[in-house]
Amino acid sequence: MKLKGRNKVSPEFSMSSMTDIVFLLLVFFMLTSNAPNALDLLLPKAKGKSTNTQNVSVTIDKNLKYYVNNEQINKEYIEIELKKALEGQDKPTIILRAEENVAIKEAVNVMDIANRNKYKVILAVRPN
Repeated sequence: MKLKGRNKVSPEFSMSSMTDIVFLLLVFFMLTSNAPNALDLLLPKAKGKSTNTQNVSVTIDKNLKYYVNNEQINKEYIEIELKKALEGQDKPTIILRAEENVAIKEAVNVMDIANRNKYKVILAVRPN
């Protein structure tokens, strides 16, 4: 009498399913974590849609001249001017207009000022 089964149980363990679970958990926690050093940026669509919540505009031209609401100012006084212009606003918002060939560090400087003062930044783009 044969009592031995035909199907053999394999003692090997596949790590691929465990790797998938760990990867999905990593992605989930990265998406849900609060990053305190992240900048709050609202990038508008490039279809030329305008917003009605414009409080202050900061413009950087190709000659690295800074303008706050079309008034030219020195780079060192941007934060002071923004604090004056956005004083008492419920949702202070800055529209950042940087010319195409301006170095990214110049735009990041304005974004850093906004982050320190908890202002929202909208990066203006050219319509298609």
